[in-house]
Formats: sequence, structure tokens, C-alpha cells
Amino acid sequence: MKRWLLIFVGCFLASLGVIVLTHSDLVTGGTAGLSLSIAYLTGLPFAILFFLINIPFYLFSISRMGLSFTVTTILSVSILTLMTSVNTFLPDFSIPYWFGALVGGVVIGLGLSLLFRHQASLGGSNILALFLQKRFGFDPGKTNFLFDCVVVASSLYAIGWVKGFFSVLSIAVTSKVISYYKQGYVAKKSEQPVQRTIELSSKKLSTDL
Repeated sequence: MKRWLLIFVGCFLASLGVIVLTHSDLVTGGTAGLSLSIAYLTGLPFAILFFLINIPFYLFSISRMGLSFTVTTILSVSILTLMTSVNTFLPDFSIPYWFGALVGGVVIGLGLSLLFRHQASLGGSNILALFLQKRFGFDPGKTNFLFDCVVVASSLYAIGWVKGFFSVLSIAVTSKVISYYKQGYVAKKSEQPVQRTIELSSKKLSTDL
């Protein structure tokens, strides 16, 4: 129950960050940003493209990450979709590029960090990032950053260089937050065996005395 509550909080933070970026007219990364770029080029509905693009990632996730992780990811994506739909009921307002890039990037980074820590993701590059971390120890923040940079680069024709710059700044902030919490989590896990060893050594010493 606690795990799902934290996953819900992670989805909420991520959706809040996406709404902030939307009102800053900045491009998001991941498969959502990729789907939006293709929609601009082809005129096809965003929802259909988003669904189709994520299918290969879901199939990859089932074979490499397991059914449980994949189901959790699909549910997380569904929760995020519902939460971001609230934006249609909000009044129209604008957020400065720099503020949206920094705040949106931090909030999305915190949300993704919570999801990653509790074996969930928001699909697409998130799945690839967690697989590369699990298999090769790659930093998931940096993997997401590289993928998102490609997405933003493909959108420059539609948003222009200025918005493109702040979009890259946003995903750089998100990457930094994910990397920071990933390193802290790994350090915390590595400290546990050491602490356990110290406790056992102390007990043994006490017994010997």
C-alpha cells in the first residue's frame, strides 16, 4: 500500500511538472515529446501515436524487466494521463521560460526518482534507462537526458531555438535530480552491509571480552 501511495505521489509530481512546462510553451522529453513531434509532421492524433510508440517499449519491458514492472508502468502512465488532463480545466496562463524550465525540471525529476525507486516508470526511455542501469550500471538520469535531447532536437523546427534551449535546460535539471537521488540511494544501500558488519563485529568483541 505504501509503495502504491509513493508511486501515486511520483505520478502527481511528474504531471505537475508537465503542466508547468506546457504553460511555458516548452517541449517535454520521452515518448510523449517524440509523439508530439511526429504529430506536428504527419497530422496524426497525438493519442494514437503515443500509444503506438510505447508498444515496442512495453514488449521490451515484459521480456527484460518482467510482467510486474510492465503492469506497474502501464498503470503509472494511465495515472499520469488522467492527472495531466486536468490542465484542460485550468485557466489560460503563461509561465516564463526560465522559471518553467527550472521548476518543471525539478518537479519532474523528483517524480521520476520516486517512480524509479519503487520499480515503476512512465514508459518509453524510462524503461530503457532502468534496463541499462540494471544490466550495465548506467546512470538513468544521463540516459534519459540523451534520449530527451534527441526528442527536443527533432522539435526545434516547431518551437524555435530559444524555447529549444530552455527545453534542454529543463531536461538537464531533471537528469541532475534523478542522478542525485540515484547516487544517494545506491550509497544508502551500500552503507547497510557495512553497518551490519560493524554491529556484528561489536557484538563479537563484546562476547570475547
